[in-house]
Amino acid sequence: MESVASTVAASKDPSGVDLEDDRPSVSHPLDKQNAAQSTILPEFRTSRKTNDKVVVMGRMESEDTRWVSEELSDDSWDHAVYTVDNKTASLHTPANKGKEAMPHLSYLTDHYHDLPTTIAFVHSHRDGYPAAWHTDAEDYSNGNSLRSLNIDFVQRNGYANLRCIAIPGCPDEIQPFREPRDEARTAENNIVSVWPLLFNNTAVPDVIGAACCAQFAVSRDQVLKRPLEDYVRYRQWLLETELDDDVSGRIMEYLWHYIFGQDLVYCPALQRCYCDVYGKC
Repeated sequence: MESVASTVAASKDPSGVDLEDDRPSVSHPLDKQNAAQSTILPEFRTSRKTNDKVVVMGRMESEDTRWVSEELSDDSWDHAVYTVDNKTASLHTPANKGKEAMPHLSYLTDHYHDLPTTIAFVHSHRDGYPAAWHTDAEDYSNGNSLRSLNIDFVQRNGYANLRCIAIPGCPDEIQPFREPRDEARTAENNIVSVWPLLFNNTAVPDVIGAACCAQFAVSRDQVLKRPLEDYVRYRQWLLETELDDDVSGRIMEYLWHYIFGQDLVYCPALQRCYCDVYGKC
């Protein structure tokens, strides 16, 4: 998948394999701009009476995401699968930009007033190494990670990164004032200018760190700690920024944990993470 699936900047996974980069109404300014209505596809919907969790992802039109309903139906997950490159799709994003950040933010802005108690944001790939190494569950499987997810921890903590292995990302992936400046670190180099646009302040942190790769689960209560206007602003920035798909998506990748209430450096110990997130104590 050209945009959504390639999540992290050129880096290596721990085994050394080279990897590609990676209130009353829900209406908001983007609705007028894009004149596009998003509705969860019938084949990706179950009854909220028996289910209060949803998995959200973006996909290219060419991608087969039937694994979502095949693997997760018995675990009572609703499914919101956004097509990023076809605006005639029943559920779609306004643009294919910012990698997975665009479908993530589209869901939050579309459904801010109708959120389930648990929302998991993942990539469209099913499993397979090295193509899908962004989660730590058995066989690198998104299906396995969601089936194993400790919902109680998500509710207590508000946020859970689905990747526990700290590299890449921890403890100090983003250092906006690092010297000497490395021109290849394009996300890091743009944080100083982007931070005020996203967070309405100029208190740019010295260090931001979290395990990659923009796959995480959050509680409804944690999402609602920020007003709808914040999520609208994040998506509007994605739509308007001159930064390309890779850079804008990577910037968001290292801000999700902060957006959802965690410290700027959020790097739980590996075994603690496995215990908390997947119950592997």
